[in-house]
Parts: sequence; C-alpha cells; structure tokens
Amino acid sequence: MTTTSLPEILISGSGIWTPSNIITNEELVASYNAYAEKFNSDHKTAIESGEMEEKPLSSARFIEKASGIKARYVYSKEGILDIHRMRPEFPERKEEQISNQAEIAVKAARKAMAAAGKTAADIDAVIVSCAYTQRAYPAIAIEVQNELGIDGFGFDMLVACSAATFGLHRAYDCLASGSAKCVLAINPELVTPQVNYCDRDSHFIFGDVSTAIIMERAETCTSANNYEILSTKAMTRFSSNIRSNFGHMSRATDVDPYGWDKLFHQAGRKVFEEVSPIAAIHINDHLASHDIKPADVKKYWLHQANIHMNKMVIKQLLGENVPSEATPTIIDRYANTASAGLLIAFHLHNDDLKKGDIGVICSFGAGYSVGSLVLRKR
Repeated sequence: MTTTSLPEILISGSGIWTPSNIITNEELVASYNAYAEKFNSDHKTAIESGEMEEKPLSSARFIEKASGIKARYVYSKEGILDIHRMRPEFPERKEEQISNQAEIAVKAARKAMAAAGKTAADIDAVIVSCAYTQRAYPAIAIEVQNELGIDGFGFDMLVACSAATFGLHRAYDCLASGSAKCVLAINPELVTPQVNYCDRDSHFIFGDVSTAIIMERAETCTSANNYEILSTKAMTRFSSNIRSNFGHMSRATDVDPYGWDKLFHQAGRKVFEEVSPIAAIHINDHLASHDIKPADVKKYWLHQANIHMNKMVIKQLLGENVPSEATPTIIDRYANTASAGLLIAFHLHNDDLKKGDIGVICSFGAGYSVGSLVLRKR
C-alpha cells in the first residue's frame, strides 16, 4: 500500500480595501440620541401607558467600554447619521454595471495578487465568502472572476463571521485535491446595510471592508512573505443567539421585510459566555494535534468582534499578562467587519514573524461556528 502525503499549501499574499468614510463613536451617538429623543417625544403617550418602550440614550464611553470600538469605516456614510433615514444610502446600479460588492472585492483582490506576484492567468478558482451577499445570483465570485479575467470557476459562501476561515478551508481543499492550482479567496464585507441604527445595543457594532488572500501550492510560490498551512479545523453548533432573518421568504410570509428581526440582532451576553470557551477549546485542540502548546504560538489573529471576548479566549489559553503584540487588535478603528476582521489583523500584523514561527487564524461567530488555520512562517 502506498500513501500520498498532502502537498505543501501556502498563503502567499494578502490584500485589504478600506473605505474612505469614517464614522466616530461621537458622530454615531449624536445621531442615535437625536433619533431616540425624537422617538420618545413622538410616542410619549404610548410609552407612558406601557404600550411601547422608551429608547435609551447612548454615549461614546458606553460603546468603547462595551466593545472596544472607537470608530468604523463605512462604504456609504450618507444616510446613516440622518435621523429621518437611519440607514446607509446605496444608489441602485444597473445590471450592466459592476455590483458594489464585486467592486470592493476586486480592489482587495488586486492587492493580494500583487503581494503574491500573481496575474489572472495564474489563478483558477475564486471564492467569495462573507456574511451577506447583495444578491442571490449570479454569484459575486463569478462577477469578480469575470472582472479580473480569470479562467476556471468561482462560487459564493455565507458562513457569517466564520466566512473568511471557512472560505480558506475550501481553498485549501481545492489545492489539496488538485481541483485548483491557485485560489483567490475574498471577503467583501458590506455589513452596514444590515445594521439596525435605531437599536442602542447594536447600532455601533459593524463597519465595511474587503480582504483577500492568495493560496497556492509551494512549488508555484514566488512570494518572499508566505505561510505554510499546517492544517485547518472547523466546528459548528446550532444557536439562534446571533441571527439575521432577511431573505426572499419574507415576500411570501407577508411580514415587514425590513423589520427589526430581519436585521442583525443578538443575545450579546449569552454569546460572550458560550462562544468564548468553545473557541478556546477549539484552538487548544487544534494546536494539540500538532503537539504545539498555546504559549509557543507567536501570533493569534482572532475574530475582531469584541475586545472582551478576545481577551477571554486568550486568558483561557494563556492566562494573564499576554503581550499585546501576540494578539493584534484592529477593532478599535475598524469595528466588527464580520468575517474580515481577523484577516485585517493578519494583513497588518505579520511582518515581525521569523522563519519557523507559528501563528493561528481563528474565527468564531453565528451558527455557532468556529474555524481555524495553524500557520508556520517559511
């Protein structure tokens, strides 16, 4: 009997597109509080009779203390701060125009391709994996593939905040099986249209961004900065504690397709208490499969949802007083960018790793879902 070892598969390039528009906590709070005060005034009688609940006011200090977020980048600032609109404004594009999501995907993709030294001719698979796609079909990935002039195939994936890692897992599988020789995995996260800007507890959470990764086999790699993927690991466990119900079924159920339950909503405390230990155990088990101790990992590029959740995960893995450079954080200025946050952290904070250093990319979020990759700098 002969055994075939897996090929050496690498991350050879990364890219990020960041919107030019920034909304600070102070701006967001001023808008929300003005909306809340108007709402409370307009519904004073119903609130006093107990028929409706009063809208609580917010503060920049509350947001930063609750999440670690200070600001966020947004694709469209227009409309978000308008108390008569409370949602971003996206002018609809014609079908013959490139979609908003494909546009930002292409921008991040070109940067990742340049970093890896790849052209369209080198790539034969495109994966777009994110929390939301702006339409059901044709796939955004196929639109990106067409825009970049890539032959081969493309497909979309939706795995909420684990979309980036699960997309990288599928890229790894394509390369391991031989169905692709070089894969472009992109996370164009346009999340702000799904934010309920009328809800104090969630209006500040999300921002927009697009990230991209080039993955290939070692024999084709020409990039000087590359990382061997030692293995991937994933798990899912059903929970409704993070949910977004928007979809085509709303038309048939005759409900408000833009009701609060169709937007992002969560039971934040339950998520914090339940997901943190799941993620810590997952990472520990993944590392143990390689006989690697958590303390031997140089970098943890974790999902950027909440600073306190990340601290809890790291505390369970490593205890107290972990150096900040071991767990890079970008949530303060980017906010939660759904699946893309950990790849922003990876892209911006990997240049100090030396040959042989170990790093872990790990997502955790709705589903529940956890996905990880153990990397070694080459």
